[in-house]
Amino acid sequence: MPAGATRRWFTHSWPEAWRVVWMVVPTWPMVDGDAQIEWKVQVDRQAAGLLKYFIEIRNVTNVQVDIEARFAVLN
Repeated sequence: MPAGATRRWFTHSWPEAWRVVWMVVPTWPMVDGDAQIEWKVQVDRQAAGLLKYFIEIRNVTNVQVDIEARFAVLN
């Protein structure tokens, strides 16, 4: 993610019965200090029984940050 940038991605066709949690983790640079990124997740019903997730990620630093989006299905 470029310094100060905000980007948005989507991922589709998730079964509505799944309880999905999204997390975004900075992978580089390794900094033990203030937060490097912020993210929010939005969802819409794409079709009967299917969900689409939108993940918006913001780099809150003045340097490029590499990221990894992760998910967990809780049920």
